[in-house]
Amino acid sequence: MKFVDEARIRVEAGNGGDGCVSFRREKYIPKGGPDGGDGGDGGSVYLVGNVNLNTLVDFRHQRRHRAESGRPGMGRDRTGRSGDDAVVPVPLGTRVLDGETDEILGELLHHGQRLCVAAGGFHGIGNARFKSSTNRAPRQFTPGKPGERRDLRLELLLLADVGLLGLPNAGKSSLIRSLSSAKPKVADYPFTTLHPNLGVVRAGPKRSFVVADIPGLISGAATGAGLGTRFLKHLSRTRLLLHLVDIAPLDDTASPVADVRTITDELRTFDPALVDKERWLVLNKLDLIDAELLAQRQQEIVAELGWSGPVHAISASTGAGTKELIRAVMARLDTLPHPLREAASEANGADEPDTSWHPLD
Repeated sequence: MKFVDEARIRVEAGNGGDGCVSFRREKYIPKGGPDGGDGGDGGSVYLVGNVNLNTLVDFRHQRRHRAESGRPGMGRDRTGRSGDDAVVPVPLGTRVLDGETDEILGELLHHGQRLCVAAGGFHGIGNARFKSSTNRAPRQFTPGKPGERRDLRLELLLLADVGLLGLPNAGKSSLIRSLSSAKPKVADYPFTTLHPNLGVVRAGPKRSFVVADIPGLISGAATGAGLGTRFLKHLSRTRLLLHLVDIAPLDDTASPVADVRTITDELRTFDPALVDKERWLVLNKLDLIDAELLAQRQQEIVAELGWSGPVHAISASTGAGTKELIRAVMARLDTLPHPLREAASEANGADEPDTSWHPLD
């Protein structure tokens, strides 16, 4: 299935049903009073989080979603039927914005969470509600209110614990293939990855975390260059970043230190908060150099960058060092707060914290 992380849709709530003007007319009751009933409320449009969806591709084909209008009231004090709501399933992690003002209307972070994006119109009032001691034959009624109509912009931000970032050909796709059951395309040329990939990494019995492989970034990505510009936003939800660097580049002029600084500058330009997010340095392709040279290069890179965070050397192709990396990441995630889970708990109420943010949790 094609990965689509942005979509524009039109939502239209149902109109409220009009109130009715009617008078009771029965045999032997020549002066029956007013008996016009109220109309029904219009249906609303709701977006609902669904754990079984992972793309917004369906909204490329169906862009308009309508709820049913309420039925008008009828005589004999009969109330019109309310319109059915329109329930639209969306993937977890969907952010909803107003298409005209870009105001954030809400986010769907856990399974079953509902967000009303267009309220149905209020019902009209029938003439039976206007009767009084001084107005015994009212002919007043009110029409139903129109339902809300709104253009929306949907953005899907991947729900992942760990994000992989680096230059093209740094080995991100190879690493996620090695760590999980995800099978992204791997080739020996840049920009093999054209869309994000998610993988579930098993760290033990009932212990796992989700890794997101983001398409490779290049200099100028934050301002529109390359493929990473529209995918940088997916890193904002992660709790930990793994910055992959090719420690044995084929080009002798390439510098791992320059590569790290290039990505850091792009993160800072796109969102300064991403630079402050915890980031580990992962030196990939250790199988291409001997152990002595690896230790020397690692010391040089750490010293030149002034890197104070954790550093791991691995080989995504052979799996060397990946088990140690998994254990370290899992141990660190156990100590980090989970903002999505906290947000879900607030949405459900403090007394009933939601734990359905991830089906494998």
